[in-house]
Amino acid sequence: MNAPVQTNLITAQISQLSAVLGLHNVDPAELEQTLIQTAFKSSTQITREQMGALLIVASQYKLNPWTKEIYAFPDKSKGIIPVVGVDGWSRIINSNPNLNGIEFVFSDNMVRMNKAKVDCPEWVDCLIYRKDRDRPTVVREYLDEVYREPMGANGYAGPWQSHPKRFLRHKALIQCARLAFGFVGIYDQDEAERIQESGTIKTVQGQTDNVIPEGYQEFENEHLAHLQNEAQFGSSRLQNAYVALPKGDCKKYFWTTHSVALKQVAELADQALSRQGDTYDHSPA
Repeated sequence: MNAPVQTNLITAQISQLSAVLGLHNVDPAELEQTLIQTAFKSSTQITREQMGALLIVASQYKLNPWTKEIYAFPDKSKGIIPVVGVDGWSRIINSNPNLNGIEFVFSDNMVRMNKAKVDCPEWVDCLIYRKDRDRPTVVREYLDEVYREPMGANGYAGPWQSHPKRFLRHKALIQCARLAFGFVGIYDQDEAERIQESGTIKTVQGQTDNVIPEGYQEFENEHLAHLQNEAQFGSSRLQNAYVALPKGDCKKYFWTTHSVALKQVAELADQALSRQGDTYDHSPA
């Protein structure tokens, strides 16, 4: 994709997203410069392809990258890891019209992890109620599976050491929301850092020459929500929805971009559906 076309695409994406977010009478060029300076956790030069990838995800979830509701970690393959802050997760959960309440249940057993400053419940359950379902979605997160010890040569204490209860609650909320509403392709900062360290999850690839097929954005707008919904009912439903997609380059690019996250939701649903009525214990990859 040549530079003028790429520039026009970025400008159009920024204009569209700013309008959705109610940012009127603003210069897209100024918004772009602000985005470069604030929305990427990197000391290296950000490509326009990575910028475009972030804008696609921000538009999909109607999140504001200028207030850091969503930002990104660039990866080594010129893609991005989209990161949603706590405020961003709260927005997309509470704006879902099917939300009918959230509850948390904490373990009575208090433990103190290595180098933590305070005790924390051994686990926390998150229950999300939907208006269109009879039973809540229930996910349990265990402290010993998500706790992070101090990092770096000097082992500086971080939020997991000072506020483990709050961060454990965030973990349970995010994982439960993924299963309840089919949120895919977005991560919290803790997950993004783990992905960068391990490289075990495919990241969102940037837009490069001859990669994004013509008409892809319309294809994604038309089909992504349906596949997200089908993923909530398990791998079989997701596979059938994928097979039914119109064949072509847009389908291939769509699956390259979203398959890992969609399969993650479907696998969670498979386990939850196999033990309906029980609590689902989530363990991070």
